[in-house]
Amino acid sequence: MTGGLEAELRARYEVREERYAHGGWEASLILPSAADELIDEREFASDERLPYWAELWPSARGLAAHLLDAGRTYAGVRVLELGCGVALPSLAVRHLGADVLATDWYDEALWFARANAERNGLASLQTALLDWRHPPEDDRYDLVVAADVLYEQRNASLLAKLLLHVTAPGGTVLVADPGRVYAGEFLGMIQDRGWRAEQVDERLEPSAPNAHSRVRIHRLTPPAPAPT
Repeated sequence: MTGGLEAELRARYEVREERYAHGGWEASLILPSAADELIDEREFASDERLPYWAELWPSARGLAAHLLDAGRTYAGVRVLELGCGVALPSLAVRHLGADVLATDWYDEALWFARANAERNGLASLQTALLDWRHPPEDDRYDLVVAADVLYEQRNASLLAKLLLHVTAPGGTVLVADPGRVYAGEFLGMIQDRGWRAEQVDERLEPSAPNAHSRVRIHRLTPPAPAPT
């Protein structure tokens, strides 16, 4: 029997299910059956919005695995996921006991994120719309995570600026990327701002039948605050 939110989504969308398992944890997720059918031509014309959120990307799988391998390190930690989509990394770190806020540019992504938390027996997942062009004023997180968000050039500069607003002093950012062309540009921008960037993991994740993506996990740390 499906939960209330999932039942609503199934009534509104054609959905499919995907399973994920790593390190003794298993999750079953629902996603829209065909992301292409969600394209809104008016939204694309006005802001080049496309429903990338409606896929379970290899980078989300790789980031979830990296988080799960850390075990209970994240218990009680305040975590922010950027561009969460169907929110697999958020679910993984929520399973580990973190206090998570999953964010996306699409309301629909957040509906699926909450439904996936519900169907996997996790405590209610906090979600929020977030336009990177308008960062929150004073809400900072110990850990910020993002999976495959550097697929457009504008995302590189927006993410570099956004992290200044949402990362707590002494905090950590984990960015999973499958080799997007703008990843190097982003890493250069963040290092120019005094951040340390290092690749800390690499995962080979399925991307299509008989194909895999090499997902690199980058850890970013802000510079220490200047002494007062």
